Amino acid sequence: MGTTMKKVFVLDTNVLLHDPKAIFSFDDNDVVIPIVVIEELDKFKKDVNEIGRNARQVSRILDEYRQKGKLSQGVPLEGGGSLRVELNHQSPDCLPNELIATKADNRILATALNLKSDNMPVILVTKDTNLRIKADALGLRAEDFESDTIEINELYPGEIEMLVEPGSIEEFYGKGELAPAGDTKLFPNQFVLIKNNANLSQTALTRFSQQRHMLVPITNTKHGVWGINAKNKQQQFALDLLLNDDIRLVTLVGKAGTGKTLLALAAGLEKTIEQRTFQRLVVSRPVFPLGKDIGFLPGDIEEKLKPWMQPIRDNLDFLMGASTPAVTGRAKGKKDLQSLFDLGMIEVEPLTYIRGRSMPNQYLIVDEAQNLTPHEIKTIITRAGEGTKVVLTGDPYQIDNPYIDSSSNGLSFVVERFKEEAISGHITLMKGERSDLAELAATLL
Repeated sequence: MGTTMKKVFVLDTNVLLHDPKAIFSFDDNDVVIPIVVIEELDKFKKDVNEIGRNARQVSRILDEYRQKGKLSQGVPLEGGGSLRVELNHQSPDCLPNELIATKADNRILATALNLKSDNMPVILVTKDTNLRIKADALGLRAEDFESDTIEINELYPGEIEMLVEPGSIEEFYGKGELAPAGDTKLFPNQFVLIKNNANLSQTALTRFSQQRHMLVPITNTKHGVWGINAKNKQQQFALDLLLNDDIRLVTLVGKAGTGKTLLALAAGLEKTIEQRTFQRLVVSRPVFPLGKDIGFLPGDIEEKLKPWMQPIRDNLDFLMGASTPAVTGRAKGKKDLQSLFDLGMIEVEPLTYIRGRSMPNQYLIVDEAQNLTPHEIKTIITRAGEGTKVVLTGDPYQIDNPYIDSSSNGLSFVVERFKEEAISGHITLMKGERSDLAELAATLL
């Protein structure tokens, strides 16, 4: 027989909530959705977040196929496989006694095991690590759904070192540009630390300009930006990207304390308030535990969101204090900050509010962007109107969204997808600058 045997993929709820189009990702194989998954999707469809939207989209897709035939018997998919909602293989008798038969996960397991007993090659697809372990223990093949993952240790760092001939660094400073040495492939706006190969302590910080095909100097931020000075070369690189109007999409990745948010806010204030290049500074972050937890916090929506947005306000307070001379004290900074809010020049909003708006000529910072799915990030970037700059900051190791991980989050996704584009720039900040203690904690704990 030349043909390979069709496989049966049993999908868990979290796969569909992660990506409703997962149904179409299995070529000419059969896709089975256990009935309990439909029941679980039902719990999410009223949510106002991405997950709720995905749940509704799955229902629409299933409804569309329901009209083409009987879902209980299997409806053909375009790729040559079929889609069916499984009722017949529900009996939990195949499960060991330790597994509670009424639990949704275990009902999904039972469906897969019963299908397997019909001599079909069955693969359970789930983003739940524990369920994959349980499946394996029961002799089932289980896989994660990996449609769009980027391994975090392979993430594009945004910088590289390059050895150059003696004399090249003087030439670079003299002419203000230098042709890259060797045949290393450089990405647009990649930072290159050039080192004299005869004297390694002689270096220069450069950025690769794709238009000119040259290494060019980075923005001089010696006098600080809005009272903030770069403390290491990666922070200098970050400020270069943040202050460059030709770079419309900036991604800053780094663990807590590397200065991502502070640098982005300082550059945003500089560009909006000082240079008036943008109409307003909009700072946003995904409000994660909103769906269920918001009910318990007192007050109206503004007050409920305050705790989530507070870290941004703290940073802004700090920056307003940093930009006014110490003599006047912090109170003036606070007053100035409030007046900028009142004038609408600074907005701090949860991301949910940004959807559906088109945002021309704004400096948009999305903090904690690692909690977004690739689809959500796409929504945000496509909202960016004429003249808007989008800055995404985050730490892919610190994810609060249970449906994504360090490799399938929107931030890692954007870094990899955009690294070839001349309008975007990226830098990974390595060095914590909060305090020795904070740095040690981030590394050791």
